[in-house]
Amino acid sequence: MESDRETFVEVPAAGALLRGDLGIPPRVAGVVLFAHGSGSSRHSPRNRFVAAELRRRGLATLLTDLLTPEEEAVDLRTAQYRFDIPLLGRRLVGLVDWLTEHPQTRALRIGLFGASTGAAAALIAAAERPESVRAVVSRGGRPDLAASVLDRVRAPTLLIVGGADLPVLRINEEALQRLRCEKRLVVVPGSGHLFEEPGALEEVARLAAEWFGQYLSRTSEAQTPDRC
Repeated sequence: MESDRETFVEVPAAGALLRGDLGIPPRVAGVVLFAHGSGSSRHSPRNRFVAAELRRRGLATLLTDLLTPEEEAVDLRTAQYRFDIPLLGRRLVGLVDWLTEHPQTRALRIGLFGASTGAAAALIAAAERPESVRAVVSRGGRPDLAASVLDRVRAPTLLIVGGADLPVLRINEEALQRLRCEKRLVVVPGSGHLFEEPGALEEVARLAAEWFGQYLSRTSEAQTPDRC
């Protein structure tokens, strides 16, 4: 399908050259940058499933590795980088800045989709780039790892959690109280942390597509003049 075509890119961000896959469908309405969870990569089948659904609905996607191949090799042995949320947040800020300058995406509103620990990095980037980041979606996220910036996030934020993922559900309920932007917590009944149950990931993709569709569209500014 034309909407599933992706281009390999290399992006300088926070002192590293990061690999990514940029997919831009016809009649694009916005761009969503993905931040994967600990121990994962841009090849995560769950994130790629969500990204394909977003592109089908007219949203560009950028899936990237937040670590270099050398860092990933070290991390596989030591887990040194996967919980370095400040580093991942800086890398994500660099990717946001790249999207604002890249010829194919500079005119598009930017959303962030973060999974697990990647959600913490997404919230940090949203807090650091409030004028660029227009929406955030967290899938099974760890917003507690970005607790110090939650009250600075201005972008409308959707927290999606599996109903059977009780520890993470409690974490997200607490984070919801600390966020000062437009916000929503949605629980997918019966789902665990990885949303592997039948229909669970499809529900995540649907919720994310609707959230980004609402806040990244050209009419979103008129609909939400004050996002905090």
